[in-house]
Amino acid sequence: MSYELRVMSNKIYVIGHKTPDLDSVAAAISYANYKNKLENTDVYMPAVTGEINLATKFVLDKFNIDKPKILESVSGQSVILVDHNEFSQAVNGIEKAKIIEVLDHHKMDFSYADPIDILVRAWGSSNTIIYHLYKAHNIKIEKDMAALMLSAVLDDTIIAKSPTCTPIDKEYIAELARLAGVEDWQALGIEIFKAKSNIKDSSALEIIKSDYKDYDLRAGKFGIGQVETVDMGDFKGREAELLEEMKKLKESDSYYAVILLITDILKQGSTVLTVSDEPERVEKALEIKFDNNQAYKEGLMSRKKQVAPVITEEFDK
Repeated sequence: MSYELRVMSNKIYVIGHKTPDLDSVAAAISYANYKNKLENTDVYMPAVTGEINLATKFVLDKFNIDKPKILESVSGQSVILVDHNEFSQAVNGIEKAKIIEVLDHHKMDFSYADPIDILVRAWGSSNTIIYHLYKAHNIKIEKDMAALMLSAVLDDTIIAKSPTCTPIDKEYIAELARLAGVEDWQALGIEIFKAKSNIKDSSALEIIKSDYKDYDLRAGKFGIGQVETVDMGDFKGREAELLEEMKKLKESDSYYAVILLITDILKQGSTVLTVSDEPERVEKALEIKFDNNQAYKEGLMSRKKQVAPVITEEFDK
């Protein structure tokens, strides 16, 4: 690290996207740990943009890992962005922060005045990339850190069932499981998704926002959420409540469309709910037909690979 950066700030925050999911939070923790070990320092600090979701809380509690500090704004701070690169998904104050690096596994929509290190791999999880760096630099991974990273990869690849899951992800899942002392990583994945879909005490807005990203397209702003479950029965009877909350969200935050995927990881398909100015164009993009603003599509598992690209193609032209 340069002397100039040390003088500017004694902390560099490693932070993921708004409405943080498990991969985002785990990436902040694991990459800060990696950077501190690599550079023999303690200046890198994990942070989150807001309250963590149920899956993340379950994993942090299970492996006795501290929750990162919440930063409501990074204005005037030095930061490393993990698990995202679009400013529409970034923490408040990002325009007035000094960005040091970007590490991500999503499409690039990033512009910055200074040359910085950017590492992007088309793998299923940010933590897959970070584990690769640990390996490349022969940095020891403690058991709890390996368990955290394994959990994040399992969550983001839907227990290796998502179309975003690559051979590298599968190889590293096995390696991280050995390092973490996890004999049955599929059972761990089921535990995570059971915790994630324990929604009986969650409001409709908490469900929608549990894993949610904004996309600024030419047609307007899109909000796309996804919640995965091992029991679709948990959501039966709540569709009208969810749609009503999505309508309120659309109006209050001036969205062009709000879309929610309720993904059944066992049957490998998703119920899609939408509130949109032009639902017929959403139907066209996703190749589905809505009935009362909802539809089921077999094989639809990934927002990143199966929804965001086709929505962008249809509405960003």
